[in-house]
Amino acid sequence: MEKLTLEKFEQASEVVDKVTLKTNLIYSDYFSEMTGNKVYIKPENMQFTGAYKIRGAYYKISTLTDEQRSKGLITASAGNHAQGVAYAAKLYGVKATIVMPTVTPLMKVNRTKNYGAEVILHGDVYDDACKYALELAEKEGYTFIHPFDDIDVAAGQGTIAMEIFKELPTVDYILCPIGGGGLCTGVSTLAKFLNPNIKVIGVEPAGASCMLASLKAGKVVTLDSATTIADGTAVKTPGEKIFPYIQQNVDDIITIEDDELIDAFLDMVENHKLVAENSGLLTIAALKHLDCSNKKIVSIISGGNMDIITMSSTLQHGLIQRGRVFTVSVLLPDKPGELVRVASEIAKQQGNVIKLEHNQFVSVNRNAEVELRVTIECFGHEHKERIIEALAKASFKPKEVRVSL
Repeated sequence: MEKLTLEKFEQASEVVDKVTLKTNLIYSDYFSEMTGNKVYIKPENMQFTGAYKIRGAYYKISTLTDEQRSKGLITASAGNHAQGVAYAAKLYGVKATIVMPTVTPLMKVNRTKNYGAEVILHGDVYDDACKYALELAEKEGYTFIHPFDDIDVAAGQGTIAMEIFKELPTVDYILCPIGGGGLCTGVSTLAKFLNPNIKVIGVEPAGASCMLASLKAGKVVTLDSATTIADGTAVKTPGEKIFPYIQQNVDDIITIEDDELIDAFLDMVENHKLVAENSGLLTIAALKHLDCSNKKIVSIISGGNMDIITMSSTLQHGLIQRGRVFTVSVLLPDKPGELVRVASEIAKQQGNVIKLEHNQFVSVNRNAEVELRVTIECFGHEHKERIIEALAKASFKPKEVRVSL
């Protein structure tokens, strides 16, 4: 069986360099101050096709024979590998068929089609799509390109580590997202070749931590489900071929809850003006879990292909989660001047009203009380509590309610 060697990574770097954009490290003052380390971001969300996957896809296709390419290529993907294969196939002038889960964001589906690939939607998660793609490969004779369980694909993804070391030879920690494990296999293996003392930390969504479960079991295991907003890493079974490399070269695994990804999204947008998809944010959220200081840390942002609807929802939930936006229900007599009185109390506390809903039918007794729901922008949880307390002192009986914006 072919193995990952330093020579293979060097060859992959030469090939991949022809089609990738330079994603130079970005030093983060914000995350450095927050963690007590020197934190750098590797922004693969700025890569062509919006993710690192072009690296492994292009290198893998470069290793195929003319006969293998002429049969047509097929793969399964939750989105980023799909675009990588579609674009690489276009460069080589060969046909590509991509099987994607039915829940794949429309933006990823359309962009994959725009690169000239045929897209088939099948199954709820990546594993379902992959099973169907393998069936089609056998039936139609297509050449299957696995998104992660492939040595050549892993070598292509590992070129990220080569670039990191060229820019920051003294890096101490590399944080790497894990779905099926291809990226982390390539990055960790090359990193250990270049510096055996470096720490490589894999980061998984808590709702799809197949690699952590496999490492604990000492063998590849399959989860019952993969439920997470990080759709690009929603994998139930990690790669068999690459698993030994993870066992040997990854120092630890951190799991991240969905709420942490929402928080990380706001951090990236507000402090770096960068949009990263939820899977790409795993390594940003993981920074708060590290127990170290004065270390040089690189967080790999694996992709930025987030559709507008998901982005909008994430922003809204993030603002609510941080106490920056909240909705409060108040009860007031149904008479002129009460609305002004509520607004005045909020203004005194420097709250900013962004939406009002007035319900006169909360009670059949029009002489009793009516309900006013006020959505307010504030500075955070402490400020929110001060506003609610002020409304209570003014006898408005405030009650926080959970609603979408």
